[in-house]
Amino acid sequence: MFKFLKDKLQSLRNKIEEEEKKEEQKIQEELEKEVKEKTVDKVGLKDKLAALVVSREVVIDEKKIEKILDELEIILLESDVAFEVVDAISETLKERLVGRRKKITEKLSDIVIEELKSIILEILDSERFDFDEFIAEKLKEKKPLNIAFVGVNGTGKTTTIAKVANRLMKQGYSVVLAAGDTFRAGAIEQLEEHAKRLGVRLIKHKQGSDPAAVIFDAIKHAESKGIDVVLADTAGRMHTKKNLLDQLEKIKRVTKPDLIIFVDESIAGNDAVERAKMFAETVGIDGSILTKLDADPKGGSAISISYVTGKPVLFFGVGQEYDDLVKFDSKWLIERIFS
Repeated sequence: MFKFLKDKLQSLRNKIEEEEKKEEQKIQEELEKEVKEKTVDKVGLKDKLAALVVSREVVIDEKKIEKILDELEIILLESDVAFEVVDAISETLKERLVGRRKKITEKLSDIVIEELKSIILEILDSERFDFDEFIAEKLKEKKPLNIAFVGVNGTGKTTTIAKVANRLMKQGYSVVLAAGDTFRAGAIEQLEEHAKRLGVRLIKHKQGSDPAAVIFDAIKHAESKGIDVVLADTAGRMHTKKNLLDQLEKIKRVTKPDLIIFVDESIAGNDAVERAKMFAETVGIDGSILTKLDADPKGGSAISISYVTGKPVLFFGVGQEYDDLVKFDSKWLIERIFS
């Protein structure tokens, strides 16, 4: 997992350390030479001598940081971190590092990597909220809760709905599924198969029906049966983008979801980022679930999606079984990227 990004960051770390050793050696040689020639009254050399010998510190200069940032930006872009996110990370790193004093016993590579970790954590923890706590607290106010899942077809959306249903049921909640992707007969059949395996009710209409009506009926069924949560599938691909978005807007207006969750593949890279941005801007989402994290060697999608949507990643899909749904933990992700 994330092998590509880990290897690239380690390579950058090694390169920074090599450059730093060369620079320190060069400064030391200059000092020794000037001392021998008794010309240590030069201002520039006095500063170096004071920093190295007296305070044992050096100032991190802009030229050095810009060189590191050039390479880091390439690494992040190659790791599926979106350009606007790379730019923001780079600018923040520069602000925090240029002019900073470091002890000569400190490695510049460690300082750069630790600041990078800190910045990525801030992005990942933006607008953070706990899904399990949200469900528990919201059910004290109303019942049922209506959770709609959006995203394009083929990214694991239907399977993810089943995984979330399984998780909720294990926590003692009752669930009903709504086959709101009436555009594809296959989507209805797939969700129906999951419902049978999980032993839950599926509310469906025939293919081509109004999806808002399907989800509305599922909510009414849940109300009459005292069911806790409605999990609603929606179409992911229609004849035109406008057609799809109009349909989602109607679902939102008629069924008033308590949460709208975007689902996409971690391995889709910048395609997933662009789709997340589109759904966030046009429909509005409350969080994301990224599937196939176990097959993702890069790891940039989670960082980018959190940044461009301003909403948290809630879960990762890490396999095909119903239990293969990992609750998002930013520190867990950072550990796997930087370990």
